[in-house]
Amino acid sequence: MADIVDKKTRSRMMSGIRGKNTRPELLIRRKLHSLGFRYRIHDKRFPGKPDILLPKYHAAIFVHGCFWHGHDCHLFKQPTSNIIFWKKKIERNRQLDIKNRELFKISGWRLLIVWECSLKGKKRLLLDDVIQRISDWIKSDNLECEIRGYETSDTKNDDGR
Repeated sequence: MADIVDKKTRSRMMSGIRGKNTRPELLIRRKLHSLGFRYRIHDKRFPGKPDILLPKYHAAIFVHGCFWHGHDCHLFKQPTSNIIFWKKKIERNRQLDIKNRELFKISGWRLLIVWECSLKGKKRLLLDDVIQRISDWIKSDNLECEIRGYETSDTKNDDGR
């Protein structure tokens, strides 16, 4: 299927997509700060430049966009144009995620992945629940955790609550 906008418009649209300081990331940071957590952001000394780094808790948080990281949820749709490019791009992101996850395990840091679908879309969780789960994990001894949107069997009604 051909693109519905011209190349110039598509280029402008794509250049507006952020790699850091995304809305979900800013939302989580704001809430964590209000709970008293202090952190660093995008620390280049760590694999993958974590979105949120909590040195006091030896913990790192990545807020992943479901499309860009090829998450298996309702927010990810394989592009139908420029298929080879997108397949390679998303697969490379997945491989980097695996590599970074391994490097964090080796270094002894704890790792949390918060998926965009937990905060956005029809299967999102309540924001307060997501923040509570993040806070509980930070204070715990758990090495690794993922927070994602509702699974189909978990959904109680159409609006995801």
